Amino acid sequence: MEALDGFYHSHDVEEHYSQLKEAVIMMVDDEPIMMELVQAYLEEEGYRNFITLNQSSQALQVLNRERPDVLLLDLNMPGVEGFDILDRIRACRELRHMPVIVLTSSTDPESKLKALALGAADFLAKPVDQSELMLRIRNTLTVKAYHNQLAFYDELTGLPNRKLFLDRLDWAIRRAARGEQQVAVIHIGLNKFKQVNESLGPQVGDMLLKLISKRLLNCVQNDAVLNRLGNEELWRNVSRLGGDEFSILVPQVPHAENIGLLARSVLDALGGVFEIDGHEVCVSASMGIAVYPGDGAESDALIKHAGVAAGHAKQRGGSSYQFYSKEINGLSRERFRLEADLRRALEREEFELYYQPKIQVSTGRLIGMEALLRWHHPRDGMILPHKFIPLAEESDLIVPIGDWVIDQACRQNRQWQSEYGIQDLKIAVNVSAQQLRRHHLSRSIKDVLSASGMLPDHLMVEITESMVIEDTENCVQILYELRDHGVHISLDDFGTGYSSLSYLKRLPIDELKVDRSFLVDFQGDDDSSAIFKAIIALSHSLDLTVVAEGVETEQQLHFLREERCDLIQGHYFSKPLSANDFLKFVGQRRAAV
Repeated sequence: MEALDGFYHSHDVEEHYSQLKEAVIMMVDDEPIMMELVQAYLEEEGYRNFITLNQSSQALQVLNRERPDVLLLDLNMPGVEGFDILDRIRACRELRHMPVIVLTSSTDPESKLKALALGAADFLAKPVDQSELMLRIRNTLTVKAYHNQLAFYDELTGLPNRKLFLDRLDWAIRRAARGEQQVAVIHIGLNKFKQVNESLGPQVGDMLLKLISKRLLNCVQNDAVLNRLGNEELWRNVSRLGGDEFSILVPQVPHAENIGLLARSVLDALGGVFEIDGHEVCVSASMGIAVYPGDGAESDALIKHAGVAAGHAKQRGGSSYQFYSKEINGLSRERFRLEADLRRALEREEFELYYQPKIQVSTGRLIGMEALLRWHHPRDGMILPHKFIPLAEESDLIVPIGDWVIDQACRQNRQWQSEYGIQDLKIAVNVSAQQLRRHHLSRSIKDVLSASGMLPDHLMVEITESMVIEDTENCVQILYELRDHGVHISLDDFGTGYSSLSYLKRLPIDELKVDRSFLVDFQGDDDSSAIFKAIIALSHSLDLTVVAEGVETEQQLHFLREERCDLIQGHYFSKPLSANDFLKFVGQRRAAV
């Protein structure tokens, strides 16, 4: 099969036939003179890889070890007959698709029909005619190459697919077991590829996958990589497993640390900008590495463990690689359990909203609150968002959960308004990137406002810088639709991303929330305070309200009051509160002010 790789990638007929002559041809026959004659014919035509065997009892063993591209098989042999070998080949998963050309001096139709029924691809009568032999061999290999292309190669990228990857991995493990060598599997998962598809369309996504495939191939063909691994054929083992997942199989690994160097080269290769149809597209990868035999003795275990390690790398922020370990496997099982529980959390009513007050710095008045999600897990107790929100985003649960948050927040605020006369508080809700990419988000929010009876002026939608950067055009359109309806817009976590002034002017935002990291270890005269001052001045020049998050000390409050920050959130005034406790806080605050 190796000799036929890429057979249909070239349009050059001579190159096609040249590749065919790299094929491995095996012959099983009890007549040494016949084998010498056939081998001479083949060598005369340029075929270089020929295996002969006159002991039919050893045929299956040699076939499993050598995996030829085509088998020439005599039917009538002492000991194990050709019919028995054919039968065993078709029963073997690794060999069942190998083409077999039957050699026979028999002319009876029953023998031919039986051989066909057992899966013979063609017949050659003895004595063999050289021209007929060459024609049958060439036709058989051409058909095999075509079938291989359809069955074993990804149509979009031309890379080996999952089926061929598994086949090669099984073979590599068997060879490694005989020589006490190591085999590595590198699992490559692209980060945020789905956003590219959703934002720019599947055509751009397909073009991106093609470019990524080329970069992967160029990377493993790099001299430095080959020198470390000593494998000039490594490019054959770059595969697309499906979707946005790729894999590299590294047989005969000399040293595990060299695999880490290869992984770093791949990360660097994929880290640059891709120019596609007028768009600059940036992606990164999360990679996991599993090594035979330490991380698994079978292909399924290696693939699973490489995927587990890649998932762990992604949890750590992506753009990194991770070797598999038992500890990581334990974390993965726990994460899998938590994801399964998360899928049932909505229907089991395990979510609850907490509310953190937003205080006006100049007057100390309560002017609003941010709705924050909490999960009351039946076994693990209270789980905070930083633990389960990434799970929800990866498993596509974030949209229904986010919709529930918006609905509950609006209904709760409207209830406080109607039952307790709290008429002037704006409630802020966070929306995810997945929610924002939906073009019907504005319609969904309008429907929630209509059903709850809350005025749009009392709702604040919070987005993050990274969401804007990922899909600016779509983001701007949706936000304008919301603002035109009367909903307020807040830009959260400002200062942690690109902090571009250009999109601050383009976005219809009312509020800028400065990330809490600027107040950590606050001294009042450090670089963070200088940046904070600049952000406040910039925001006020754009008529934006400035909110400081994470306020916990009197010193921080004094600084923010001096710099005319508008609003604050933080434990200095209150931690996030349940609905009942927030209602009590409202009463206490109004009595105090």
